[in-house]
This record gives sequence, C-alpha cells and structure tokens, in this order.
Amino acid sequence: MQTISLSDAQSQFWDVIIIGAGMGGGLLGRRLTDHGLRVLFVEKGPAGYDTDSQTGRDSPVTPEARQLRGIWPKPAEMRLSGVTTQFFGPYGSGVGGSSIFYAAALERPERHDIDDSPDLPHPTGGWPVGFDALQPYFDEATALLHLSGTPDPLSPEPDPKGLKPPITASDADLALMQEMENSNLHPYRLHVAVKHADTCRQCFDRKCRWNCKMDGRSAGVVPALSSGRAALLDNCEVREILNDGATVTGLLVHAHDETATLQGTRYALCAGSLGSARLMLASQGHSEKGCANSSDWVGRGLMFHINELFVLWPKTKSARTGPFGKAVSLRDLYTAQGKRFGLVQSLGLDVSYGNIVYFLGQIFDQSFLRRFRRLRGLIRIPALVASRLFGKAAVFVGIMEDLPYPENRVVLNSDDPEVLTFEYEYHPELLERRKAFRRAIRKAFRKHLSFLVSLQPVLNFGHPLGTLRFGTDPATSVLRPDCRTHDLDNLYVADGSFMPSSMGVNPSLTIAANALRVGDLIAKAAKQKDAKDVAAE
Repeated sequence: MQTISLSDAQSQFWDVIIIGAGMGGGLLGRRLTDHGLRVLFVEKGPAGYDTDSQTGRDSPVTPEARQLRGIWPKPAEMRLSGVTTQFFGPYGSGVGGSSIFYAAALERPERHDIDDSPDLPHPTGGWPVGFDALQPYFDEATALLHLSGTPDPLSPEPDPKGLKPPITASDADLALMQEMENSNLHPYRLHVAVKHADTCRQCFDRKCRWNCKMDGRSAGVVPALSSGRAALLDNCEVREILNDGATVTGLLVHAHDETATLQGTRYALCAGSLGSARLMLASQGHSEKGCANSSDWVGRGLMFHINELFVLWPKTKSARTGPFGKAVSLRDLYTAQGKRFGLVQSLGLDVSYGNIVYFLGQIFDQSFLRRFRRLRGLIRIPALVASRLFGKAAVFVGIMEDLPYPENRVVLNSDDPEVLTFEYEYHPELLERRKAFRRAIRKAFRKHLSFLVSLQPVLNFGHPLGTLRFGTDPATSVLRPDCRTHDLDNLYVADGSFMPSSMGVNPSLTIAANALRVGDLIAKAAKQKDAKDVAAE
C-alpha cells in the first residue's frame, strides 16, 4: 500500500482530510473519491501488509511492538464504578482500524432502534435522521461490503438488497438451527462481510490475508487509493484540531520526530468513539473545554453493548459433532414487554481452554477482583475444568443495548494524553434490564441445556459508541443531522461516536452506511461552494 511523506502531505491543500482509516474513515474516503474529491487519510498506525494475519488478541506489551502490529499501542484506562484499572482493549491503530480484527458480523438495525414509536418509545425520542432515510445506505453498504447471509424471518422490513448467499455452515450448525426452529425460535444465517463466501476461510477476529473479509481497509481505503484521488499518510499522530471557534484551520500532526500543520477545505474525524472524543477534548487552543464543545457533550453519552455469553449444548447427535462456526443469529429476544434487549448470535468459537481463558480474563478485568492482578493467573484452573466439562457445545452471545447516560464519558488522561480513558457507571436501569434479558435467554432455550457464563455485567469494549452524538439541539448534541459539528462549519464526524443510542446489533453496518451518507453530504456542499465561487467570478 503506497504512502506519502509528511512533507508531501503538508505541501498540498486537500479537499477533505480524514483522521482515521477504519470502517467509517475508509468508507467515507471511498465515497468522496467516487465524487471526484481529493482526500488525504491521516492514520496513527502503519499501512500494514496484505500478508498480515495476526489477531487483535496478540499480546505484546511494548508500545512499539503493538503499533507495528496495528494494535493501539498503550493500554486503555477504565474507571468503572469508581475503581481504576488498565487493560489492552480491542482497538486498532493502523489502516482498517479496529475493523481489520473484527468478526465481520454486520447486521441491519430494527426500525425501532432509530425511530420513535408508540409501541416502543425511543430512549432519546428518535434519531434526527430516520430509518427510511438511512435505508438506501444500509442497502448500499450491504453491497459494498459483500454481506452474506439469509434474511431475518421476523423482520417486517424488506429484505436487505444485495445480500449474498451465506458462507458454508457445518452440519452441526445446520442441525442446531433445526433444533431451534423445532423450539419455535426463528434463527437465520448471520450476516457477515466476506467477498468470497464459497471459499471463505473465516478469518474472523484476525486480519484476513486472502482479500476475502471486507473491512475499512479492503472495502474503503484500498479502493479510494486505487482511484488516484486519495493519499495515505501513515504512522502520523494528530495532536490538535486547530480552529478559530468557527472553522477548522488545520491539523497539528507529528510523524517521524517532525511536527507539521496539514490543511484542507473540510475535515472528517473518524478515529473511533474513544479516539475522536479524546482528540476533540485535547484540542484546547481556542477553548479549555476542547473544540466544538459548547454543549459540554463531547465525550459524554459513552455506550457499550452488554455481552451476555452463554454455552448451549445441542440435543441431537448430528448437532453434537461440531465444529460450530459463526453462522447463527436470531432476534426472538430483541425486545420483550417493552424492554430493549438485542440480537443473539453464535460466536464461532470452540469451547476450548484458550478461548475460555480469554473470556474469563475479560470477566476478571471487570470484576471487583481486578485490583488483585496476581489472582488473574488462577483463572486457568476453572478454564481447564470447563474445557473438559463442556465438550462439544456452541457459544452464543446476547448483545444487549446500552443507553446514553451523560456521566458515562471519555475524559483526558492527566498523565499521558495518548491513553484512551473513560469513566463508566452501571446504571440501575441497565442492571434491571440485564436481569430480564438473562431470564428471557433461559426461557427461550429451556429445551436445551444451557449455561450463562458471567455473573457480573460484561461490557463489550469493542463497541464504544455515542461520544459525539448528533441531534437538532446544539445544547444537547455535538453534531448536526449531517454529522457536521454545531460549532465548527467544516468539521464532520463519521465513526460510531455519532450515534445517540447503541441499538441492539453490531454497529459496523450502521457506521458504514452513515459514512456513505456523510460522504454524499460533503460532496454536495463542495459542489454548491464551487457553484457559488463560479457565480461570484
């Protein structure tokens, strides 16, 4: 992947400078180049290589080694219910961002995830851009990302356009789906972003070296660069968004021991819900509150999904043969009795010793024991016992919607501004809803032997959302409906931070769809300005 030097990037004036090259930044850049605009991607991490195949769980501890692998170089800092701990989160730092490590599950949200309705009132009153306006972009993102799967039999909406036949499933997965149907459930084949469904090697949770898994790199940055209208500046950290209170005037960046200022007509922040909010809070040249923060909502409303992991033992011999893949999804529990729960899907993991250690480690890091780090090694004992007891079983996760509470937020780290830092409290409403979700899971799978893995809530750290919410009221939102900041006319945001609610599905498809929408809006604004300039002459 060809890159340019800092001096070359500085010597040019760009139509749009995109900060971050993940799912949002990649798809936005692709859309902008389709419209003929000149785009510069500024990426903190490396360009990477097509032959890379490491996972996001690779655990080097030195910042240099992690950066080289495209992983965020330093541990994140979490202040959970008043207790501070540090952990290596599943965050990318390279072209493709976190999406090159993701499991490629891209599901369309339900209408009630976005629109207010009498039957299920929306917790925010509804998004400022409705489901019908986003629908064409969902379909377009489905096609661009080569989604494979089968339609949800419970959805009242038209089937997604462009959805391709599902990837090959094991006999065990198909038999388990039949068991679910016999129990009056409605499973369907999970929607995954794979270009070659018939030969897919299922490189989920790792970089794909076969040009099959579609992510921010393969579906966004690579096509944008191939157009000849985009350039990539990698291993470059944006230190500050320079502004005069009304417009962005440039980006202060640092790369290879050099500091420079990059300039363009418009700027798009796509560094992820943690990274984008952190950068805006750190850009204090014009205001101590950070840039575009007159509402004091920058960083607030942080959401994660709550993962409810459970193990399911099949009933029939044909389903107990394994292996189980990332193949099954169902929405029977999406809502119940007016409560917002979410999607249930298979994880495509073996109930193996290594995987159990990994997930127990996540649970440990969010428990009250996390302050006793030496005890963490003891999780190997129950992991070994569980791997022997579970045998051939399928691992599922319920993805429960989180809601945007202002006290849950990204903050600046006083010791190291590069450390992603956030504060989070379990709201009583969330805890009560989680209890109801667990009861619903037990009831739905009562004809199977099942086991809920976690006692305490488990935050899905891979799904940070909502820290720069969009809305119509500048007093309670950071972005306008077009995802341009209320305060700065030429600064847009096109990552997961724009969401005012987390929905009950994986967010990647919605991020991609919104990035395409924002790309159209930026291009329209650029053409209108060009027309005015011509008229003025």
